[in-house]
Amino acid sequence: MADAKIVVTDCDHANMNEEDAVFKKAGIPWKLCQCKTEDDLINNCKGAVAVCNQYAHFSEKVFAALPDLKLICRYGVGVDNIDLEAASRHHVAVCNVPDYGTFEVADQALTLMMAVTRKVVAAANYVKDGVWDYAKCAPITRMSCMTVGIIGLGRIGTAFAKRVHAMGCKVIGYDIYTKHVESDPELSFIKLCSQDEVIKNADLISLHCGLNKDNAGFMNKATFSKMKKGSYLINVARGGLVNEADLAEALKSGQLAGAGIDVTCKEPLPMDNPLRSAPNVVITPHMAWYSVQAASDLKTKCAEEAVRGAKGEKPRCQVNKF
Repeated sequence: MADAKIVVTDCDHANMNEEDAVFKKAGIPWKLCQCKTEDDLINNCKGAVAVCNQYAHFSEKVFAALPDLKLICRYGVGVDNIDLEAASRHHVAVCNVPDYGTFEVADQALTLMMAVTRKVVAAANYVKDGVWDYAKCAPITRMSCMTVGIIGLGRIGTAFAKRVHAMGCKVIGYDIYTKHVESDPELSFIKLCSQDEVIKNADLISLHCGLNKDNAGFMNKATFSKMKKGSYLINVARGGLVNEADLAEALKSGQLAGAGIDVTCKEPLPMDNPLRSAPNVVITPHMAWYSVQAASDLKTKCAEEAVRGAKGEKPRCQVNKF
């Protein structure tokens, strides 16, 4: 289908039922590819006005070769596989789907928090090995006595904040943008701080920010040394925010008491990654976004955004400017 107006550049979902329904209703021809390289994108997206994209990298070279392209909608929230500056130069709107799995990711962060602070996985493994002794997991701190620091107070960060506040935790947070927090009486329990204050004062830090060139690897040896000894880290945002070797060392030295990780720098996590042998770390396979309902919403909303792009309509969730 060389004349496809919409291209799904790559997608590892089990089926394309939701997308097909949206595109058929709009009467717009489309095709699915499994692009991995720049050349794959260039060869398969010629003539396309809008694309749905999962992992394939859009670079300056790709944008320059696709003059008809007007919109990219990424399956998910993060857009770090797309060169936003290049997209803007070529007047291509880059969109995401920020609201498909808000509750799921917040729930996963809370789940990981409870797993590592209550040492559930370690305790379960002891029992499987025939050891029935709660003291093996001591010490455990009462959760309502903890100060939870949140870096990134968008939809997911504030949803997580509400959850831990309901459990009695003190909540401190940092974000570049704070007007939405300051103006919402339901979020008045969040004490806004500088990022450095959050790092130094929290018993547990949960990351809910996007990944960019300025914050890549900012959770590193220097940052961990500033955190309270025996504190915890939760990351359900982007793996690239964390220097994994430094995190493993902080866990092994006891500077950090535990970590809950849903995203890693390389996925799947390599077998030789030092986090695999670190103590009290719970790692899940980038599943925080998932529920049956969220997966369906993601596919439908991504396809609907592509249709808006193909029709020349204003996008719902554009993240770049030009």
